[in-house]
Amino acid sequence: MSYGHQGLKEEEETSRVQKVTSVRRENYKVTVSIDKERPMSQSPLYHKYDIQKYDLHPNYSFAHLDTMIPTNTPEFIDSGQHYVERIVRALYYFKQCSLIGPSGTGKTHIVYLVAELCGLPVWEVNCGLQTSSYDLIGRFIGLGKENWIDGMVTRWLRAGGIMYLDEANMMKQDVATRLNPVLDTRGHLVLNEKDNEVVERHKYGYLIISMNPYSAEFSGTKPLNAAMRRRMAVWINFDYTSVGNKISPVEVKMLMKRSKVDENMAYKIVQAGAELRRQYKAGDIPYGPSLGDLINWATLIHDGNTPNIAAEETIIALTSDNTEVQDDVRRIIESVFPKPK
Repeated sequence: MSYGHQGLKEEEETSRVQKVTSVRRENYKVTVSIDKERPMSQSPLYHKYDIQKYDLHPNYSFAHLDTMIPTNTPEFIDSGQHYVERIVRALYYFKQCSLIGPSGTGKTHIVYLVAELCGLPVWEVNCGLQTSSYDLIGRFIGLGKENWIDGMVTRWLRAGGIMYLDEANMMKQDVATRLNPVLDTRGHLVLNEKDNEVVERHKYGYLIISMNPYSAEFSGTKPLNAAMRRRMAVWINFDYTSVGNKISPVEVKMLMKRSKVDENMAYKIVQAGAELRRQYKAGDIPYGPSLGDLINWATLIHDGNTPNIAAEETIIALTSDNTEVQDDVRRIIESVFPKPK
């Protein structure tokens, strides 16, 4: 059973703020006090998403960790999947969730956006085969190994916020196992390495893991530890908005907004990107471009470069160092942007 609630939650308190206004007249004074609900954050995008009923830290402020709360994160636009709302809802009910999808589909972007929208600090670990339990839990340091320092997970447990484990299915099994008591109904970590201190999970401590699908294409990935997998109550699948012949008007508009290219150019760039993604998903090339990659390409085009020259410095070089793969990518781009004869 996962750490979060199983079933509906009881009615919880909401954050309130009292606004007092006074008006003085010659012979009297009128004071008006209004008790109103306080939003989770001051993000300018807060009301763009339907998350207001899921307050993740009622009457609790993370102002002491404000430097760890993301700011100015670009909005996340999908095609009706409501990713932001689903992630916030999962955290509200279950305290943790998993994001799965190929590179470049916006998983990390959306974690930072959710953190900003909810006013939560982010503790991020980029997992890999070299990630050890010492990195996550802590270790003794000093000449005599007399000074203990907490690892990232231990610090998160004490302070709260969002623990973000990126590429979680690249962790070694023994490291993932240490997280099991944190993620189930126990909700704590025992520091066996130190003095068996029991560190309770912060009341407003949330965990998000993200990963690429397990396959030979993603070197180092492996099936997620089954014990950890069953502790993640909600799984949200991400995919590109434009793939193959499916071109998303939303992605075209976003590309126009971020790079200032015109609509015709934006459409062609997304068209080329969609075909590259299709071939990536089919296993023909090693990488499919994200929207950010396409924006980089479009920015150089807007600066005066031809689409083909701009692609050499961005999309083609990005996809692979292999010259044969680069030729394949070049041919796809030339199918949309033919070289002048």
